[in-house]
Amino acid sequence: MKVWVVLPAFNEAENLPKLLDGFGRIREDVYNLDLRIIVVNDGSTDNTADAARQAAGTLSVEVVDNPQNLGLADTFMRGMMIASEKADSRDVILCMDADNSHSPGLAVRMIRDIQEGRDVVIASRYQPGAVVRGVPLLRQFLSYAMSILFRVVYPIPGVKDYSCGYRAYRAGFLQEALKRQGNKLFVGEGFSCMAGLLLSLGREGAVCGEVPIILRYDQKAGSSKMKVLRTIQRTLVMLFRERFLHHR
Repeated sequence: MKVWVVLPAFNEAENLPKLLDGFGRIREDVYNLDLRIIVVNDGSTDNTADAARQAAGTLSVEVVDNPQNLGLADTFMRGMMIASEKADSRDVILCMDADNSHSPGLAVRMIRDIQEGRDVVIASRYQPGAVVRGVPLLRQFLSYAMSILFRVVYPIPGVKDYSCGYRAYRAGFLQEALKRQGNKLFVGEGFSCMAGLLLSLGREGAVCGEVPIILRYDQKAGSSKMKVLRTIQRTLVMLFRERFLHHR
């Protein structure tokens, strides 16, 4: 079994070396964990691509360059499509932020849950034991309110955190969904694309589960790239479009 790690990256030259070092330590600690890392460089204006290659060490790291900045949704989709094409059906596809706010160590638990039968495993802010550091209280409140709204309007069994991008996917399930829906599997603009894919996979009958995340925004260099109000607007539009324009 291989684990394909998709890292959409825009101006993450300072953060990627720390994140890749974390994956290197995980590979050393977990015997025979075959990691294949795909960094999708979204037209960065710093040396993100070079930093990824230089920090790779003994890790298998492939850097895919967008010709220009396309935004998170297109970059995320490109990375997931590449991983899906390369993966065996028994593999696991993992996606996470490239800013060092997500711990690689949690991936081991997420992979185990996939092996135990889940199709999607989410690193959740809303499970007992989760810890969130460095995120402003207003943004935490807005995220929680969105979580409640999603659970009411579009409930998916086993899911409380619809927007966290740190997830593990069963490659075979994702591949079958792509055969049926193609690019239409990926919906939503900007950061709303994470919730959009989850809704699409929910319609496909995905067995989902969550594990508590330790989210460390205080560890990343640079400011957040999320435009909060724009993200909320896009997410609401996507949610109601997917709920009321698709038959479940």
